[in-house]
Amino acid sequence: MGSILHGNAKTTLRVRKEIQNSMESAAEIAKRLGLNIKTVLKWKKADCIEDKRSGPAQPKSVLSATEQEIVCEFRRVSKLPLDDVYIALKEKIPNLTRSNLHRCLKRNGLNVLPKEEESASEKKKFKEYPLGFVHIDITEVRTDQGKSYLFVAIDRATKYVYVEMHSKMSVNESSAFLKNLIAHCPFKITKIFTNNGAQFIYELLAQHLRSKNKTHPFNVMCKEHNIEHRLTKFKHPWINGQVEVTNRILKHYTTKAYFYKNLDELKCHMMTFVLYYNHQIKLKSLKYQTPFDIIMLEFERNTSNFNHNPNHMLLGLNREKK
Repeated sequence: MGSILHGNAKTTLRVRKEIQNSMESAAEIAKRLGLNIKTVLKWKKADCIEDKRSGPAQPKSVLSATEQEIVCEFRRVSKLPLDDVYIALKEKIPNLTRSNLHRCLKRNGLNVLPKEEESASEKKKFKEYPLGFVHIDITEVRTDQGKSYLFVAIDRATKYVYVEMHSKMSVNESSAFLKNLIAHCPFKITKIFTNNGAQFIYELLAQHLRSKNKTHPFNVMCKEHNIEHRLTKFKHPWINGQVEVTNRILKHYTTKAYFYKNLDELKCHMMTFVLYYNHQIKLKSLKYQTPFDIIMLEFERNTSNFNHNPNHMLLGLNREKK
């Protein structure tokens, strides 16, 4: 790859090196190479053959030196994309904009992530579905008292999350979770996507067990509420990736980061984080809006997709929108 020269450069790196190594006088070199004698003298006295960086030695910025250090260190540690860094730090650094963030990272050689990190952070986009397509999964969490089970549901369109904590993951718990989910969600659930676990379906049980158990209570409840129950392909749990990603996020900010003495401590912190996620975190996939913001927008577009006004879920004095 060729060297990049200054826009007004009259000499190449090879010519500059030749000037510095030549024993001729400046006038003779200038005549032989067809250059101005001032140019020859400049490179004769120069310590290197590279062009110096143009612009001020210390570029001005609305960000203070401390704020720039915070931005750079956050980028190094988190290795998040530029937009995610902007979302994470905007509330902490009021003067931060996407453009001055990019300039700050570029000045410090952090504007481009290493190739291996870029490839590892690439995410495949989920297929878009209308409001009411809910992914459900169960993941194990641990406290000092032992293991418990986190039931997680996320709506694909709004990214709205609903969770419950249980000491067991039997059919009774999954059915109760679905009942509470339907009552909690302001929008109508039209489709549910789960794996093939016995908590959701009897299809993988032996023939005599399927005939004994007959219809699964989870499916009975789906039919009662006109909900289509879809299943992942056998031994392909990653197909339910929407909720798998949510599981990792929930654990990252709770059990992976903190120690809990008992289930009640974990429940309290988990519910606090879920409230924060649904009402405060502006997601890039939602064009920097919160899940609840999207729910309100959907309600304004078409109230027929809702069981009740989602505005009533907020604490405080609320006025019903007409």
